[in-house]
Amino acid sequence: MKELFGTERISFVELSESLVDEYLAMVNDYENVNRFIGGSKTAFTAEQEILWVRSKLDRNETVFSMIEKKTGRFIGNVELMDLTDTEAELGIALTAKMQEKGFGTEAILALGAYAADKLGLERIYLRTAPFNSRAIHVYEKCGFKEYGCTEDHVFMEKLLKQPFL
Repeated sequence: MKELFGTERISFVELSESLVDEYLAMVNDYENVNRFIGGSKTAFTAEQEILWVRSKLDRNETVFSMIEKKTGRFIGNVELMDLTDTEAELGIALTAKMQEKGFGTEAILALGAYAADKLGLERIYLRTAPFNSRAIHVYEKCGFKEYGCTEDHVFMEKLLKQPFL
């Protein structure tokens, strides 16, 4: 897999059907991953995951798989969704084994830099479950600020380019 961009520990690569087994293990892990990304308890199949990969690639969407440089292990996926000329929604999922190792923080900061420098975005926003305190802590550490809250979601944003006043 060819690195599209990277950090000290992470290679960001294109989605790949060769990683479908890893994707499935991650998204079908309800306790550690799926419940935080709004999934259901119904397991995804290999066929569904392959269709997901193909659709993202066909539409040239801004989604990357993350590979640990040191070991070659799959870390998770990160995505900029609903991309416009100025903003996008952040989506991130890490495998249970790769959580709590600083990869989420590293990935979010790298994707923010990519969004600003390569795509010219001014804002990244996200929504997460109010009970996902670990993720909220990471988002705040990466500079995201809460701008709204409902019973189901905490809404956060990070401005990438501050206007000069």
